[in-house]
Amino acid sequence: MPRLTAILSLLFVMAISMTAAEAADKGPAYLDGEKAGPDFKVQGEYEGKIGKDTKVGVQVIARGDGKFDAVVFGNGLPGSGWDPRQPKIHLKGETNDDIVEFTGLNFNGAIKDGIFAGIAEDDVKFELRKIQRSSPTMGLKPPEGAIVLFDGTNVDALAEGKIEDGKLLGVPVRSKQKFNNYTLHLEFRSPYMPEARGQGRGNSGMYLNDQYECQILDSFGLEGKNNECGGFYQIQEPKVNMCLPPLSWQTYDVDFQAAKFDSEGKKVTPAIVTVRQNGVVIHDKLKLPHTTPGGGQNDEKLPGSLFLQDHGDPVRFRNFWVVEK
Repeated sequence: MPRLTAILSLLFVMAISMTAAEAADKGPAYLDGEKAGPDFKVQGEYEGKIGKDTKVGVQVIARGDGKFDAVVFGNGLPGSGWDPRQPKIHLKGETNDDIVEFTGLNFNGAIKDGIFAGIAEDDVKFELRKIQRSSPTMGLKPPEGAIVLFDGTNVDALAEGKIEDGKLLGVPVRSKQKFNNYTLHLEFRSPYMPEARGQGRGNSGMYLNDQYECQILDSFGLEGKNNECGGFYQIQEPKVNMCLPPLSWQTYDVDFQAAKFDSEGKKVTPAIVTVRQNGVVIHDKLKLPHTTPGGGQNDEKLPGSLFLQDHGDPVRFRNFWVVEK
């Protein structure tokens, strides 16, 4: 018995140590770009031409300590010319004095003063400039008859939630009112966490009817899987990864139709959802065959709250409203 107690104590200490290590691996979470360091100013989206006529886009992702990844998209950035069926080129970058140098397969260049220039295959020159995209629905005002869940003034419509950083909404958040069929608008901002990776980087989630999770995550430059931003966890990846760089305000615009059941309680139609991220359709009339983990409800027959998940990261929200159908 003493031996078993000792083993359990050791496992407990190891678990605490692993948790602490995982937390340490996340590094700092910045909410202010002015305090985020020089790498933040390099990270972002670049667009221009390769050769005389070919449009190209690049997403540059900060990885901490002067190191970067970059993804090259032919014909433009995601949602702005790039076809998701096209291949991408992946580059590695590192800061050398005041220049960030990138190398990759037949593609070499450097960033200085907001310009990404270099040479690609067959000695073709390219020059790209840093841009800042914004959603066309940013700041969209609630129409007449909308139910405003948060407008920066109070959290009266929410069972959970508190005002952070002035007029922003912190997580967790759950609406007092429950819904069936609706259109919703939500604006969110992921923190800048250059040392974090994967699910540790700006993690939250938008739960429709408190039981179907559309991921909120800093997935800028990633592949766009169902456990990344815009994905319905364990169900469907987005058509295109429309995640903008961290500390950029982004939008979800959602049309949701609840599952339908017959008089005997048999499901005859699954829940159906269309989602636009930053103005681009990432799910078009997607059928949701089942609920996803982590919500507060697991009964598709009932109306549900709108839930914004707390995953330990300072994700912020604003301009949150719903129009019932």
